[in-house]
Amino acid sequence: MLMLSQVIIKIVGLIYKLYLTNKEGFGDRGNAIYGAAFQIYSLFLTVSSIGVPNAISKLVSSKVAIGDNKGAYRIFKIAFAMFGLLGFVGSSILFFGANYIANIYLQIPEAELTILALSPSVFLVSIASVLRGYFNGRENLSVTANSQSLEQIFKTILTICIVEQIAAVSCNNTIFMAGAATLATTLATLFSLVYLYRYFVKRKKEVWKEVISSVKYKKDSIIKIIKSILAVSVPIALCALFSATTKTIDALTVVRILKKIIGEQEATLQYGILSGKVDTLITLPFSFNIAFATALVPTISAAIARKEMHIAKKRIEFSILITILIGLPCTICMCLFSNEILNLLFPNASSGAEMLACSSWTIIFVVLTQTINGALQGLGKVNIPVIAFAFGAIIKFIFNLLLIPIIGVKGAILSSIISHITSFIICFISLKRNLKLSFKINKFLIKPTIASIIMAMCSYYIYIKLYLIVPQKIILIISLLIGIIIYIISVLILKILSEQEIFMIPYGQKMYKRIKK
Repeated sequence: MLMLSQVIIKIVGLIYKLYLTNKEGFGDRGNAIYGAAFQIYSLFLTVSSIGVPNAISKLVSSKVAIGDNKGAYRIFKIAFAMFGLLGFVGSSILFFGANYIANIYLQIPEAELTILALSPSVFLVSIASVLRGYFNGRENLSVTANSQSLEQIFKTILTICIVEQIAAVSCNNTIFMAGAATLATTLATLFSLVYLYRYFVKRKKEVWKEVISSVKYKKDSIIKIIKSILAVSVPIALCALFSATTKTIDALTVVRILKKIIGEQEATLQYGILSGKVDTLITLPFSFNIAFATALVPTISAAIARKEMHIAKKRIEFSILITILIGLPCTICMCLFSNEILNLLFPNASSGAEMLACSSWTIIFVVLTQTINGALQGLGKVNIPVIAFAFGAIIKFIFNLLLIPIIGVKGAILSSIISHITSFIICFISLKRNLKLSFKINKFLIKPTIASIIMAMCSYYIYIKLYLIVPQKIILIISLLIGIIIYIISVLILKILSEQEIFMIPYGQKMYKRIKK
């Protein structure tokens, strides 16, 4: 369900991103204003809500696993009040400090309106995150999936409607259109929260019955519960903060350094390409893979609470293997077809192929780190990802300062690759030390790489053969779809997934029977 919702979210999200980038008067400049404000918003979200779903999910699932539903509900109530207050403070700071942040911190004065429009979302997301964490901890992941899908659908519809209205009134004023786009985000967030709250109200009788029938209730003090929540959420939030900092570092350094070399207007356009188009496309595989990282936390926590380490070990190995099977082909195809992808999606603003090709090499390291972090959080090793991303952020900042003056915006991309590799190595070594996992090089590296290369070669061959026959906008889609089919066949022929692992995939048993026939 999470995987499906993420596919919907990214496809629908790409629609409004394509609309904005190709919209007259918006383009790369609008992306720069929108992207810079969104990075600041993301930092506030990180502090007030990013670690919340996984923290609540971990604590609630541990309680539910031993039959303490009353204790799980008490954790939820305290977290609701705590993060609601924190979110309100965050929204207030963002609202009243918008002018200072835009002019002094970002040095993009046009971003003030977008920051103002986004500010209420911090409070709304904080409340929604607690509800999602509670549902995830009860292994009701479909609620989270549905709320996220609906939020993105409404965000896309509202973005197009509101921006069109503002564009007509303001004669395609970029600043007003960027503000309108972020206002749509706030309204969509409100809708998602209403959906979660209504679902919670409908299920409250059922939840209350479970609370009353708790067999192992142990009343913990409010202070103790807050400490437990913070012990999990703060490291996760710090981890997300340092992860988000890598993009914020770009927001702070790219324009600031490049404007002295190529002028402010060109520097803003370069950053707009990086933040608006390249980062949007690069994050597509991250979103699909986040389902594994999210699902791992309650699954591993529950297994540990029941002292079933063999189940936790199998889940982690399987999730890492699937992550590799998602990340590798995405990395290779994004690099190989960078120019064609941009021409297809952004016909009115297709520049940035070299940036996309270089940035694609971050995909495999980021998705693997995502999954490993989910495993570490489930195991209770929440401080390790913090250390890993802190090192990554420091390296990112240093290399940005060193490389951007020499090779321009590509310096920011190269520093991101180095940063993500560093974070991955630290997390992977720590996971291996804490849990004896068996990673066979043939199964986890060589075979997936062969399957990915076969897919890429076949896709490129088909693209060349159809280049003069089929319309260019359709060629890429046909080539990639055939490539995906060839990739799945290659994975099966190479026997990368065992029979047991195929059964672990939803509907895997039915799929396996058909494949065997």
